[in-house]
Amino acid sequence: MVEQIEIGDPAIAVAIKRSARARRYSLRISNKDGSISLTVPKYAVMSEALNFAREHEGWMRKHLAKQLKPLSLQIGGSVLFDGEYRRIEPGTGRIVRFDGEVLQVPGSAEMVPTKLKAYFKAMARERMVSASIHYADLLGKPIGRITMRDTRSRWGSCTSDGNLMYSWRLIMAPKAVQAYVAAHEACHLIEMNHSDAYWALVANVFPDYKTHRSWLKKNGSLLHRYMF
Repeated sequence: MVEQIEIGDPAIAVAIKRSARARRYSLRISNKDGSISLTVPKYAVMSEALNFAREHEGWMRKHLAKQLKPLSLQIGGSVLFDGEYRRIEPGTGRIVRFDGEVLQVPGSAEMVPTKLKAYFKAMARERMVSASIHYADLLGKPIGRITMRDTRSRWGSCTSDGNLMYSWRLIMAPKAVQAYVAAHEACHLIEMNHSDAYWALVANVFPDYKTHRSWLKKNGSLLHRYMF
């Protein structure tokens, strides 16, 4: 059975490889798929391996960012929206429209990224505000401000004042993943930690959370590759 640890938020999955020949810890990032492995001595203590990986989180994120090629947005291309690849086609009028299959973007080709960004931010706000209110109501807790940002370090956050923040790039993830992140942050209105009690609360309001949490871990870096 392959051992695995997770570092940071958004989480970076690190596979642990024990080796009788290893005398020190060694991190490696695959050029093929960006997977990360940490080779450790055969009888290394897992807590020490975890600490080593945490100390090198910045290095891992830096090299992953360099390795992943940015994706441009242009007419005739495609972009993720609600977890599906949608074609980008010329539109009319002044606003971006989505017909269920295609994103219709008006204006010049140079404005495609800017217009899509504005549309995605607006849709993300609408979606995340609605979901946040839903889960906060289930928990019987009030919400403060809800803001949208373009963050790389996390998908959402919750302050002690009940203010919520989300990455607008979540609109590119499946709707169920968006809902999970809203439930995740709403639960922080009660538990400002990631204790067992916190995860029990998440499981209570969003039973299938592990599936959607896993989607973000596997695909989250892809959402950051699009250049808006």
